[in-house]
Amino acid sequence: MICLYESSGKEESHAVKRSRNIRVGVAGWAISKDLADRFPADGTHLARYARRFTAVEINSSFYRPHRPATYARWADSVPDDFRFAIKVPKEATHERRLVDTADVLDRFRNEVSHLGDKLGPLLVQLPPSLSFAGDMAAKFFADLRKRFRGAIVIEPRHATWFNATAEQLMVEYCVARVAADPAVVPIAAQPGGWGGIVYYRLHGTPRVYYSAYSSDYLLALCKTTNTQPSNCESTWCIFDNTAAGFAVTNALEFQTLLT
Repeated sequence: MICLYESSGKEESHAVKRSRNIRVGVAGWAISKDLADRFPADGTHLARYARRFTAVEINSSFYRPHRPATYARWADSVPDDFRFAIKVPKEATHERRLVDTADVLDRFRNEVSHLGDKLGPLLVQLPPSLSFAGDMAAKFFADLRKRFRGAIVIEPRHATWFNATAEQLMVEYCVARVAADPAVVPIAAQPGGWGGIVYYRLHGTPRVYYSAYSSDYLLALCKTTNTQPSNCESTWCIFDNTAAGFAVTNALEFQTLLT
């Protein structure tokens, strides 16, 4: 199979230094009062956020559909070089467990297409109980690829997904495996699958969704992201330790280390 992934195109300069290859963002764009002075004062939360970061991960699409007009409005609120990562609905991943998902994927494609050129990767997060089955995974990847030419990243959370067969299948369908923290098995902390995009999901350690990352951890991550393979089109670092508000703080510090 020939990989269908297409690059995101032209980039521009904005208020902060914006890298073509490394995107930093948060799962959601809420701005707390104690960090408000780190962002422009005018505009919606999304507009202010997007003038400070180059990416965001939308998780609400996992729980419920959004109207096409909502996606179009979000796209109009951000700079030309900003990108949205969108989480695939749980109806496909958790309820149907990757089986018979064509109608869900059709609806989802029609919704997110209204982001236009600002649509970044689709994020497929699997339930921890879903073990790897080659035929099932191949059918789902094929159905998804029929509908989406862009980058796809997957976060499997069952140990059986971390094997040579699963790896080969991801490469065949141009699906990158997320580098996750905390990792369900040691290899899950490293990027895998197709190498055209690298995607870090940082959930917080030791307490998932709550714990902040240390400056030493962020510095080590900075060095890692600056040494990706030559075939990597872009690297995403998304902070999902949002429960206690540390995600934005960590993302701002990490962005400073990069620039």
